Amino acid sequence: MYNCIGLDVSKKLIAVYIPINKVNLEIENNSKAFKALYSKLKKLYKKEIDSLVFIFEPTGSYSFALTKFCKDKNIKCFLINPKQFSNHAKALGQRNKTDEVDSIVLSKSLHLARDNEIKVPYINEEAESIKELMGYYKFTSKQKTKTSNHLEALSAKDGSSFVIKELKKSMKNLKNTQEDILNQVMNIIEKNEDLLVKYNNIKTLSGIGKVGAIVLLHLFIKYPKANQRQIVALSGLDPIVKESGTSVHKKPKISKAGSKL
Repeated sequence: MYNCIGLDVSKKLIAVYIPINKVNLEIENNSKAFKALYSKLKKLYKKEIDSLVFIFEPTGSYSFALTKFCKDKNIKCFLINPKQFSNHAKALGQRNKTDEVDSIVLSKSLHLARDNEIKVPYINEEAESIKELMGYYKFTSKQKTKTSNHLEALSAKDGSSFVIKELKKSMKNLKNTQEDILNQVMNIIEKNEDLLVKYNNIKTLSGIGKVGAIVLLHLFIKYPKANQRQIVALSGLDPIVKESGTSVHKKPKISKAGSKL
């Protein structure tokens, strides 16, 4: 038998519901607060502490610290799909939507989980490192595009020589930063023989360069059970087809709705 703790995660705070004493708590979203909460739960559940299951929605970067804490402390979790949770709340006739109410509903959601979904979270440290580095690469790419556009506009009208000079410096610095980022990623890949083999295999595909190979490798690491169609969708390369009856037959377009990397 499991004892479920509902946690509604937001950027700075987490609403917690503890069923054993029907208590609602609000804690900060950081490791110090998680440690204090876990100490409290140990006192409440005593010998049943290993039966705890934390139920929360995976909210990207906001829930990462909590997920990592559960991994480190060997706490079982059910990471409920947000859409699944929303439908469950509606089915319960829950009209009010507050963090406190959501944490209570989350604590009652374990029956929605498959057996293999109740487990201690697994975090692939290499995948996370690659994700962070490539997220920064994407940020610098946007900065580079903006800088390039500004430089082009000023150069076209023979603008301030000082500004043009500074923009050229910025472009050079951004290019160097991107090279450093890719070198950091390659260091991670080259230290892992399995990753290096996969990376080299991906690079053999026609039209795939270093950046594309790294992004695809990250998807393969993060979603090891994904099939070919799912990887294509995650890459944002799946076509959107619009057809209706005999009159509407639009040309398929690439969705571009895949991973943010």
